[in-house]
Amino acid sequence: MMSGAPAVRVSIESSCERQVQEVSLDGLETYAPPLSMSQNLAKLAQRIDFGQSSDEDEDGPERDSREQWSKPEAEEDEGMVKFQPSLWPWDSVRNNLRSSLTEMCVLHDVLSVLKDKKYMTLDPVSQDPSVGKTPQVFQLLSKKKSLATAAQLLLRGAEKLTKSVVENQEQRRQRDFNSELLRLRSQWKLRKVGDKILGDLSYRSAGSMFPHHGTFEVIKNTDLDLDKKIPDDYCPLNVQIPSELEGSAYIKVSIQKQSPDIGDLGTVNLFRRQAKAKPGSQMWHLKLEAAQNVLLCKEIFAQLSREAVQIKSQIPHIVVKNQIISQPFPGLQLSISLCHSTGEKKNQRASPDKSKPDDHLYVLEHNLHQLIREFHKQTLSSVVMPHPASAPFSHKRLRMAGPMAYDKAEISSLQQSEGLLEKIIKQAKHIFLRSRTARTIDSLASRIEDPQIQAHWSNINDVYESSVKVLITSQGYEQICKSIQLQLNIGVEQIRVVHRDGRVITLSHQEQELQDFLLSQMSQHQVHAVQQLAKVMGWHVLSFSNHVGLGPIESIGNASAITVASPNGEYAISVRNGPESGCKVLVQFPRSQAKELPKSDVVQDGKWTHLRGPYKEVHWGRMEGRNFVYKMELLMAALTPCP
Repeated sequence: MMSGAPAVRVSIESSCERQVQEVSLDGLETYAPPLSMSQNLAKLAQRIDFGQSSDEDEDGPERDSREQWSKPEAEEDEGMVKFQPSLWPWDSVRNNLRSSLTEMCVLHDVLSVLKDKKYMTLDPVSQDPSVGKTPQVFQLLSKKKSLATAAQLLLRGAEKLTKSVVENQEQRRQRDFNSELLRLRSQWKLRKVGDKILGDLSYRSAGSMFPHHGTFEVIKNTDLDLDKKIPDDYCPLNVQIPSELEGSAYIKVSIQKQSPDIGDLGTVNLFRRQAKAKPGSQMWHLKLEAAQNVLLCKEIFAQLSREAVQIKSQIPHIVVKNQIISQPFPGLQLSISLCHSTGEKKNQRASPDKSKPDDHLYVLEHNLHQLIREFHKQTLSSVVMPHPASAPFSHKRLRMAGPMAYDKAEISSLQQSEGLLEKIIKQAKHIFLRSRTARTIDSLASRIEDPQIQAHWSNINDVYESSVKVLITSQGYEQICKSIQLQLNIGVEQIRVVHRDGRVITLSHQEQELQDFLLSQMSQHQVHAVQQLAKVMGWHVLSFSNHVGLGPIESIGNASAITVASPNGEYAISVRNGPESGCKVLVQFPRSQAKELPKSDVVQDGKWTHLRGPYKEVHWGRMEGRNFVYKMELLMAALTPCP
């Protein structure tokens, strides 16, 4: 301690009266309880070493006492001797006696405690070597029991965690199932029968009378393994459809001819659905659409088969299994078949006849949808609409009596309604006749270069009638040669031709009639073109006839002729054109240019020499020009005098 420094008091106390025994996971400290007097005595007794000799005991306390008293002196004076002899000669004897008395007192206390057997007992120590292993066995058993207890706690906690995870998964699956069921209900009709959810695929709500129930069942998809990852295409619900509606179905319409002819329609597949999953669509939607398409095809074919048996026609319809055979035109066979294939057969063998993308009549498919809709609507209206008993709502002539009233035949004709098969046959006739007309016009356009024939089809047509505008022109003279313009209205069994002047000609379904008519019109176009060209060139039309009564008889139509004269009247050109005989051009020259003229006694005056002489035929094949009108223009220009 430094000299001259003021004294500082330092208080020393224990840091903690109680020791911390355990700290739990939540930070709570558990303190050890204080020792009782007996426990403190036992603790102090454990520190006594009874095997220590008296010399060591003597040295111990004296050394301790000497060191304790000599430490301050050693700090003050380091040169002082540490060991000092005892001032009292009997000091060692006193210390030995005191230690002996202490040991005897302790021995007496121990013996008294053992004698009473109230607080302590003595057990004999066995010298058997096997007894020494017993504590290890007990230790292993205790460790095993402790591990088993810990394992049970862990297993119990794991079961709770697994149960909670399964409950969460089940709740999530239930939520997904409910949301998916809501989507399904927004698109399809559902009802709950008992513990089942049933849906309806049929068209009964639209008026269908087809006997098939068309019921499907909605089931929960429980094939998911909770241990594995949920796939992307997982759907919480699935649909179970009837076995007879599985797979895919379509209606095959085939038009075949017994003899090769222009306008063969071929084969088309209607209501054929390709199973392609759209992004965002579920598998149940594809299955239900395919099943409903199968049901629709079966309903349409059943209705067609029923009508094919009931309808009376000149050539009866044939119904064999899943095929209906009819003959709309002589030599033309219409076949309607129902093709239904399940998924198993489709996997076993692939269909050999794959339909091309352009081999599909969307118009006919749309018309079939419209026809079946009208049929359903008619069924509903006939059931729902009330009819009064006294005077039904109808035409007045149905109710009035007398000569102006309808007879039985007229009433029966009004009440008759066309069936689905009759409408389909009429549409097939119209489609076939339209295809044949188009091919006839195309064949003529590709075969005959002069004149040119053009067809402009209308985009807006009726299911039973189409229109096409036919123009016959010459290349380079489209502005002056507009005489032949035809309007062809193609119906079911005939074609109505409307001319530019309003004349109407009715043609049958035979291709030869249309071809002959167009050839005759092309022949007349050449004569009309000469007439229009003469007006432009300044020539005079002397005569014109569409139907010439002289000359050879044409097998196709009639020949037409025209005669035109030059502006000064010296030259004349006569043209005769026939569909079969072709074109014949004659030129009449003046008499003055004729070298050999027969002498006549009647004509003596010189003024008669200005009249035109005989005709001379022109070698038309040797004329230069790309078409007939161009050659005629060159001929007129050559015969026109220069001013």
